[in-house]
Amino acid sequence: MEKVKAKKHLGQHFLKDESIAKAIADTLNLEGYDDVLEIGPGMGVLTKYLLEKPVTTYVVEIDNESVEYLDANYPKLENKIISKDFLKYDINEIFAGKQFAIIGNFPYNISTQIVFRMLEYKEQIPEFSGMFQKEVAERICEKKGTKAYGILSVLVQAFYDAEYLFTVDENVFNPPPKVKSGVLRLRRKKDFSLPCSQKLFFTVVKTAFQQRRKTLRNSLKTLNLSDVLREDEVFNLRPEQLNVAQFLELTQKIEADGIQNQ
Repeated sequence: MEKVKAKKHLGQHFLKDESIAKAIADTLNLEGYDDVLEIGPGMGVLTKYLLEKPVTTYVVEIDNESVEYLDANYPKLENKIISKDFLKYDINEIFAGKQFAIIGNFPYNISTQIVFRMLEYKEQIPEFSGMFQKEVAERICEKKGTKAYGILSVLVQAFYDAEYLFTVDENVFNPPPKVKSGVLRLRRKKDFSLPCSQKLFFTVVKTAFQQRRKTLRNSLKTLNLSDVLREDEVFNLRPEQLNVAQFLELTQKIEADGIQNQ
């Protein structure tokens, strides 16, 4: 079968530099799991290096042309190609509660959605590596105090240690994207349980950053906080001034405030 044609509506940019593909595959430490799921393998430039590792590699691919190419060229993937949309697929049809890693050269148009979907399965995903648009990768790994720091930074880093690894130029893709790319690695914390309601934590973080220029006293008005709590000095800060631990502490205070005011 001839090579697959990149499809713009799927955000496909096929990596053609073998050394970068190998470097991405080598970001996995392969501890604590036996299976790896690659999202959007395309023509398998990353897949071939995953298949050399002592784990079972599965791929999930929405593009039928890519599925046919992989099936024809990678016999080791027999019965391990999932022809589905990762964002809508129940991955436990394959993994049934097991631990597994996620890796990929992620389509930039859905990369943020992939991260949020990954967080839904965090109890099963000790490791996540891959390539994003550079600014998205930086945002995920960013620390407090910058414009790049936001919802994605806080929610991911509540559960994972995030590390920006290296930058990738546009010319190593076909077709080349208009932006640089960045490779990151997420490793789940040993204790990734939260000291508060996860649902409330997500709500607090998202609500705060939706009006990031305002102080928390103003941006969190919709949470109907008591006047006593709103006098806490943390509410004088803007969301980008709080690190992950401080957001967790804030959520605990809001949770306690709600209980006391019922």
